Amino acid sequence: MMDSGTSGLRDAGLFDFESGEVILIDKPLDWTSFDTVNFIRSLVNRCYGIRKLKVGHAGTLDPLATGLLIICTGKMTKQIDTYQAQVKTYTGTILLGQTTPTFDLESEPDAVFPTDGITPEQIEAARMKFIGDIKQYPPKYSAIKIKGKRAFDYARSDEEIELKARDIHIDDFKISLDRFPELDFEVTCSKGTYIRSLANDFGKALGNGACLTSLRRTRIGDFRVEDAWPLEKFRQHIVDTGEAFKEWKREQEKEKL
Repeated sequence: MMDSGTSGLRDAGLFDFESGEVILIDKPLDWTSFDTVNFIRSLVNRCYGIRKLKVGHAGTLDPLATGLLIICTGKMTKQIDTYQAQVKTYTGTILLGQTTPTFDLESEPDAVFPTDGITPEQIEAARMKFIGDIKQYPPKYSAIKIKGKRAFDYARSDEEIELKARDIHIDDFKISLDRFPELDFEVTCSKGTYIRSLANDFGKALGNGACLTSLRRTRIGDFRVEDAWPLEKFRQHIVDTGEAFKEWKREQEKEKL
């Protein structure tokens, strides 16, 4: 018989979703953060038999971004704001010489620029402008709310909106020139930083254009993507342990009688 206490649940490799879990997921490409939350809620419902489970994420990743997504369940959803406020690290690639309306590859280029005149010294001077306390405008294609409506809804209907600059902090911004005009980077930054805006603004600082072509979140506070579950592996684990959890739940109910 399985130990009916929570320690027995943990020892058996089962999650205590209702009491609260903090799950690190390596979000796959083309999934929204909301997709991931819904997938996990549905998975737990189906395999563990838990209805009406609270599930949320601590920091949105765009569909074209991959990497660390913190998922909180049950009572641990109260900690979401704490995790969201922590410093984050991203790696990715900025492409010089073109811009897009969304500042990434979700839309087609709307302008192109020659890059053969850009020097390493100019790139270094531009890079230094983005370290420390800076002001940043969110992308018009973003989920930020303005008068109760998402910015991307205004943008898709060609309705003009006024986006306000926000104060952010960038601790570090490293750039590699090995694949110029593609610039591989690593940035460590505060909550509220839009890496798509950073790419676009970096191009402007060079008197050129730029867009984000890849992005991966590698760290949130002390949480690292190396410790995260690939989504398919997490799915299989929940499927494999579903019956064991239901048995544990039945033992709990017996003890209450």
